[in-house]
Amino acid sequence: MSESRITVAEFEGLVAEAAPFAADYGFRVESLTRGRAVVRLPASDRHLRPGGTVSGPAMMALADFTMYAVTLSEVGRVLLAVTTSLNINFLRRPKPGDVVAEGRTLKAGRRLVVLEVDVFSDGVEEPVAHVTGTYSVPPEETEAT
Repeated sequence: MSESRITVAEFEGLVAEAAPFAADYGFRVESLTRGRAVVRLPASDRHLRPGGTVSGPAMMALADFTMYAVTLSEVGRVLLAVTTSLNINFLRRPKPGDVVAEGRTLKAGRRLVVLEVDVFSDGVEEPVAHVTGTYSVPPEETEAT
């Protein structure tokens, strides 16, 4: 496995600078290697829906954030890499508490990165959601850094 093209610290700095709304979720990047990322959502009462389960929108945000981290692990600091598709299948009800996303690259091309994310209730082996998505990477000459 080759080294990530962005470190956890660089990624977190970029997010703080360019996507401060992500701080509202409190995501924590637990690991970032080339083509892989593990991100935790320390779920609180504000992430829960009626019935005491982590909400779908919170899990979708976690998955998208994880895909962004994986994409930048492949392409480096590219602020304008954006989600072009995201499909989520909710598999089972997550228990209240942290949820953890494990993302990986399926294919990284020059302009598109295709990704997969499994979302787990912390400490539970079976995923609560499965996500696939695609990120678009702009041509270098249009990139604003």
